[in-house]
Parts: sequence; C-alpha cells; structure tokens
Amino acid sequence: MEPIIEFENFTFKYRSQMEPTLRDINLKIYPGEKVLIIGPSGSGKSTLSNCINGLIPFSYEGDSTGTLKIEGKDPKNLGIFGLSKMVGTVLQDTDGQFIGLTVAEDIAFVLENDCMAQEEMFRKVDDVAETVEVKELLHHAPSEMSGGQKQRVSMAGVMIDDVDILLFDEPLANLDPATGKKAIALIDRIQKEQKKTIVIIEHRLEDVLYKDVDRIVVVGEGTIVADMKPDDLLAGNILKEQGIREPLYVTALKHAGCTIAAEDHPQHVETMNFEPYRAQVREWFETTKIPQKQETQEKVLKVDHLHFSYQPEKAILSDISFDVKKGEMISIVGKNGAGKTTLSNLICGFLEPSKGKIELNGNDISPLSVKERGEHIGIVMQNPNQMISKPMIYEEVALGLTVRGVPEEEIRERVHETLKICGLYQFRNWPVSALSFGQKKRVTIASILVMKPEILILDEPTRGIDVGAKYEIYQLILDLAKKGKTVIMVSSEMAELLGVCDKILVMSGGRLAGEVDAKTTNQEEIMTLAAKYV
Repeated sequence: MEPIIEFENFTFKYRSQMEPTLRDINLKIYPGEKVLIIGPSGSGKSTLSNCINGLIPFSYEGDSTGTLKIEGKDPKNLGIFGLSKMVGTVLQDTDGQFIGLTVAEDIAFVLENDCMAQEEMFRKVDDVAETVEVKELLHHAPSEMSGGQKQRVSMAGVMIDDVDILLFDEPLANLDPATGKKAIALIDRIQKEQKKTIVIIEHRLEDVLYKDVDRIVVVGEGTIVADMKPDDLLAGNILKEQGIREPLYVTALKHAGCTIAAEDHPQHVETMNFEPYRAQVREWFETTKIPQKQETQEKVLKVDHLHFSYQPEKAILSDISFDVKKGEMISIVGKNGAGKTTLSNLICGFLEPSKGKIELNGNDISPLSVKERGEHIGIVMQNPNQMISKPMIYEEVALGLTVRGVPEEEIRERVHETLKICGLYQFRNWPVSALSFGQKKRVTIASILVMKPEILILDEPTRGIDVGAKYEIYQLILDLAKKGKTVIMVSSEMAELLGVCDKILVMSGGRLAGEVDAKTTNQEEIMTLAAKYV
C-alpha cells in the first residue's frame, strides 16, 4: 500500500529564522490510519501540520529540502486550493473558521463556491450535518453554540468537500472532558465508517487515547523522536524525557516503582491488566505520606443565592451559593455551557446578577464599579492575546499601575518584583511577540498580580500549553496560594485539578451540583455531578 502522506528527508526553515524548525523528517502515514502527533511547545508539530495542509509554503514562506507528497503529489504543484480538496483542517480556534451567518450557510460555503445546484447542496448539507450530529443546529448562528457544537460544525465544513485526510489541530483545547470524549468518539466513528485518514495534534494524550489510535508520533526539537504503537510508547520513558505528560495512571504506576509492560495494554485504563502491579502500588500508597495544608476559617468571598438571566424566562444561573476562604485554591468545573464563565463574570462585575448578592470580606460589592472591584479581584482570561495590548513585557505588566497614576519608582519596583515571582524577570525588556504561548500566559498573570488583588480568577490557565509550561503555571499558582492569595480557577483539566486544589465546585445546567473536597473525590464523582441537571 502506498502512503497517503510521505515525508522523506524533509527539512524546513522559516525565512525569518536562522535554524530549521523541522530537520530530516521521515514519516509515512497510510490510508485509513489514525495518527496522533504530540510534542512540547516549540517542537515543530504545528509546522509539520502546516506542511500537510498547505499553509506552508503558501501562507508561511520558507526554504525546504527533501520531499513531501500528499496522495503521491507534490503540494507545491497543487496550490492551497487543490490541496484543500485532499486535506480538511479543523483549527484549534473554531471561531476563526466560521464564514456563514448560520450553521447551514457555513457548511454550504464550499458547495456554493463550486456552483452546486441548490437541491443537491441541501441534500449534502443535511447528510454531513447528520454525520457530525448538528442537524438540529442548521438554522442557529455560530454565536449560539457551545465549544463542542462549534467544533462539530467546523468538522462538517471540511467534510462536505469529501476530503480523504482530516487534520485536527488541538481538537480538545476548548472542550471539557465529557465533551472531549464525545469529540474523540465522533472522530473515531468517522474514521471507521468513512475510511478517512485522521491526523490529530493534541496535548491531552489521555483524552485522545479514549479511542484507539494506530500510532503516536513524538516530535522534539524539530525531529521525530519516536513513531510507535501507543502500548509500546507508554511502557517506556520517551514521553517523560520530552516533557509530555503521561496518562495519570501510568505516572502513578511509575511513581510506585512499577515497570510497565506493553503486553498489559496501558493504552486504555479500562482494559489495562493491573494485576501484576497491584501489590507494589498498594505498598507505595500505604507508605507515602501526604503533606497537610493548614486550614483557615477567614472567609474572603461569599456568593449568596445568585441568579442570572439575559431574558426573564431563561435562567443562565440559578441559586448559586458558596464561600471561599483566604488563601484557598478552588476550581469551578463543568461541561461547556454550564455557567462557569458567567459566574466568574458576575464576581468581577462584568455582569449584574438578577437576584442574590456577592460579598467581599463581609461587604456587599454590588455598589462597586468594575474598576473598583478590580482593586480586589483580578481575572486572567484563557486567551492571553485578548488581554495583551502593549508590545513590550515591562510595559504590559506596568499598564494597570500606569493608568492609576502610581509613581514611576513604585511601578518599577512592583513590576520587577512581580516579574521575578512569575519567572519573567530575565525577559523584562523583551517584546511580547518573542514569547511562547505559555510565557504569554504568565505575562497576563503578572499584569493582574502586580495590582495586588485579594482574589485571583484564572480562566483556563493551562489550556493549549504543554506539560512543561503547565507545571510552571501550576507551581506559580501554588506559590501564590501559600503566600495567602486566594485563587479561583475555571478549568476543564479535571485530572490535574485534583492534585492542586482544596475544593472543586461542580456546575451543571446553570446550577451548583456539588462542592467536593479535591483530596477525597475522583473524576467519576465530578463527571456524575456535572451531568446532574443536564
């Protein structure tokens, strides 16, 4: 069988760089395969995908050597339009793919450009909408949909052209674990039913492995470090060596001193043979001491019977009540559309509650403006590019103090102190454009932290970044909590939250489904609560 994608001794260097981003790539992907490409930030995996879908060389210029063939043809001779008939790409930011005013218009865009007859167009749109389970949304606007629904619509938009290769760029980045599983299941079904070749680029390895993949390609520093079956890869140490987070159950087994065998099938926690490791894990569990955090009773935030709706007949949040203690680290979790972001916006004053109240240190904060609340409560958005407005790091972090008229000497002192806390001091004179995504996240945290808020709200602080950057962000958050800073995280990374948070608030259908102790709960309990009012 001839490969459908073939790199042979392929090297690529962007015009603006001195060194190649990809070096001596040899990779073959065969028709009908499902291949996962993983690697730390800056490893070259996005560049690899851009070569496959034609963004390189048609949008991003550079110099290449070696050969690349898609379905036996040189992409340079096809043009980006010709290549789009072979490769369909679902972007991480699905909003960037929407063109039409409704779902139906967006899916039909390619067909309209092909001047297809209207009757045939309607039939094809209906068929592909049914395949990706969005038929009931055809007349909805993109803004009315959840993250999971947007992704399925984007998938329909590339499938409508009947491409042979589907390329998914971080398909789980904007999805909670439950919706992520549905997305992976849908991708798996499409591959099996329609014999598509699937290429997935993703950080969340454990979630992708919910369904079988044929191979995992590990990219590191511009080269292919490994190309292996999942069981073989998880049994070794390549992922850890490359700074890629292993599935938590694999990490736990290795912490217990177990040597994992590929024949025990570690790809799936549900089907893995744990019997050879049971005694060793039990001994490790019984002898490991867990440090206890000192509790405080001082309440800094109280949310009391909070209600919110845009329209009287349609409640977005209903009767939300909880307390947050000083120095406590909590997380707000739930499925997409559960009301997590709405709740954080109410706390910050971006929205006004329909009923109920919010207290800070025992005082009702409803009379306070957004600016006044910002003196006490800081929020860091999930996308750093939506917060950063200055070209230089120092200027960005100093901006909030500057507009408040703080003396220059005090600004310098506070900015330098905050940059040191966030591990950015050595970059203080750098342009923001030179930073990685994870470093930009830290800049946005620093720009809020420098204001010395009592409460720090972080909206998806580790979304879209690799395990190394995640570790740095979580370490920073833990250090802030130890210093008495109250931290509220809105996050979909449930497995990771269990290891860092004090308690977890689970949202479901706009209601608080439960408040659980992070030290004693598990993902199953959280997922059950998340579905309670859906």
